[in-house]
Amino acid sequence: MREKDWVPVPGSPKARLAELALQAFGEYGYEGVNVVELAAAAGLTTGSLYHHFESKLGLYGVVRDEMERRILDRMEGAAEGVLATGPGEQAEARPEAALRAALLVGFDAALKQQAARLLSEQDPRGGTDPIAALLAGLGPAGMPELALLLAAAWRAALAAAAAKPDAAPALRRALERLLSAERPG
Repeated sequence: MREKDWVPVPGSPKARLAELALQAFGEYGYEGVNVVELAAAAGLTTGSLYHHFESKLGLYGVVRDEMERRILDRMEGAAEGVLATGPGEQAEARPEAALRAALLVGFDAALKQQAARLLSEQDPRGGTDPIAALLAGLGPAGMPELALLLAAAWRAALAAAAAKPDAAPALRRALERLLSAERPG
């Protein structure tokens, strides 16, 4: 079960660590963050970091889970908006349109929240990919592989945008093309 109070009282040591960790993991990824430097930047000791989060992986997990929850909320909202369209639209086009809306809104939100790097990397804790799980629920029944492929393409686009921010608009257009109902002949 995910810890819901990941950022307690603003300005508290736990909040300072979580806020700085969000920035650090977002910029450098899991492997690139040094807990000694992170704790020092928060004006704390590594003992305090371990007291609040048990480990670097524990801190990463809290930050990653919170950011994924924020992005998933936006993706679900975008998909629900498409699926709730009027009766004049063809029902068979809705799953593909819902996938497209979810991925594009998620891409935009991850960039806006400066979480492209954080969400592009494989979660070192392992487990189920929540983005792929959402996409599996939106896509055609019996095609979980499609959700895995789309989640991988989405994460690859985020990784490329994190590495080269100026390429983000072109990467978004590439995602749109990939998800377009009309395929080039």
